[in-house]
Amino acid sequence: MADTAKKKGGIGAWTIARRVVQIVMLCLFATPLLLTGWGLAGAYVGTGGEYALDYIPADVAVWGSLSSSQILGIDLLDPFATAQVIAAAKTVVGTMVWCLPILIGFALVRGRAFCGWVCPVNLLGEAVDWLRGKLKIEVSEMPLPRWTKVAVAAGVLVLSAITSIPVFESISPIGAFSRGLLFGSLLGVWTLVAIVIAELFWGHRVWCRALCPLGGFYQVVGTVGLVSVKIDHDSCIKCNKCKKACIADPAILDAAIAGDADRVASGDCMICGKCVDHCPTSSLKIAPAPPGLKL
Repeated sequence: MADTAKKKGGIGAWTIARRVVQIVMLCLFATPLLLTGWGLAGAYVGTGGEYALDYIPADVAVWGSLSSSQILGIDLLDPFATAQVIAAAKTVVGTMVWCLPILIGFALVRGRAFCGWVCPVNLLGEAVDWLRGKLKIEVSEMPLPRWTKVAVAAGVLVLSAITSIPVFESISPIGAFSRGLLFGSLLGVWTLVAIVIAELFWGHRVWCRALCPLGGFYQVVGTVGLVSVKIDHDSCIKCNKCKKACIADPAILDAAIAGDADRVASGDCMICGKCVDHCPTSSLKIAPAPPGLKL
């Protein structure tokens, strides 16, 4: 099926799997509201008055947002948001330890797997890619270097410490998705609008590739990931279709294609699978490949 998709230019197996995960993640946050009769975007759809409800969304097994969630009674916190809170408060409290399961989980796989498989802004970015293609709008492939987002992440932490406010959280497009879905809040929505405009007319995936501080945070974490895109040099024909498909930065595939590496080692890799889906010779695959291990 995957090979047929490659030949016809269709959607490959990894992309389909990723779409399913992205949609499931969105549904996870919407389901508690619907099950308890609260509705979406702050709407109330239950009967008997607001205070007549027998259950609240927090009573469901999964509840929260990508910033702060609760699964089966276990609290989970966004590691980068937690880092901002620590910088702003200049102190650490015990509850902040609940960012560790998320941090360790993505570190074991690949940090930016969050960006490729979970973040709703990535899904929006791919919709913008489709729209730009339909409108035949040409934009710069990399208007800014990808390390820019690491500098932005560091700047956010410094500003959080100076202002005593978690700076990024008030304008986070990821938070805007969650708040809009759960509460109908417009806080941060203008960031989403700005991202759409920038990616439509300025640069291909400029937010995810070069500006998002959360992406910069996970780029650093991603340098220790245990899962990588591996390459079979014997079958690779160097057609560069993988580079054209890459969401993160086509340059991260250069060493592998040139034969200087047997995997994509960059912490910027999202393990999204688009390069694998678009490889006509099936030379690429996603598999365990710890850093520094020659396979």
